[in-house]
Amino acid sequence: MNIYADRGNLLLLQRRCGWRGIGFDLSSSGIGDRLDPDGADLFYIGGGQDRDQELCAHDLAEVKRAALHEVAERGAVVFAVCGGYQLLGESYELGERTLPGAGIVDLRTVREDGPRLIGNAAIEVTLTPGPPQTIAGFENHAGRTRLGPAARPLGRILRGNGNNGRDGGEGVLGGPRRNVIGTYLHGPLLPKNAWLADWLIAHALRLTEPLATLHDELERAAHGEARRAAGV
Repeated sequence: MNIYADRGNLLLLQRRCGWRGIGFDLSSSGIGDRLDPDGADLFYIGGGQDRDQELCAHDLAEVKRAALHEVAERGAVVFAVCGGYQLLGESYELGERTLPGAGIVDLRTVREDGPRLIGNAAIEVTLTPGPPQTIAGFENHAGRTRLGPAARPLGRILRGNGNNGRDGGEGVLGGPRRNVIGTYLHGPLLPKNAWLADWLIAHALRLTEPLATLHDELERAAHGEARRAAGV
């Protein structure tokens, strides 16, 4: 799936690797394609509308599920946004229909009566030792996601609705090694939060040394604008 300018996330990852001399190869996996669980260090699942999401849900559950579980078990990073995030869990109930999920994190999503959860949003996260950091983006979803006891939220809502508009959490940080990340925030997300892109790169490559510093004046400005839009 690819909506909400998801290609911007991939482009930023590619550029930030290239600027540091880190090799970057991008390949796609379509409907019906078998997934090589050892084929990448980072697996990205973008967002989509209901029709596309239904097609992808059955593909993830019936074709790619076992491989995605291998990916999570070996510690590769899985990063999913919006519709892709919903399909990381066990199921997505759409009224009388239930879409299957990949089942690599403990969550379920339902479609309830009520307004869509829309607007600029920001969350506070702690992904590495040190002070909390902020992720800012835009949310637009009708599903309400609830995490099970084996998963924890990616972050705490500062502004916005988050997973379900009720429990104060947004996204998920789960998997056997806390290597599966899902979020409703998009727009695209990573150009507004370059520090998160760097965290994904370092985590995917299992680096023990910090990444080389880049001149991030524009990236910091973009992050500041996204935070201001969210009122943070």
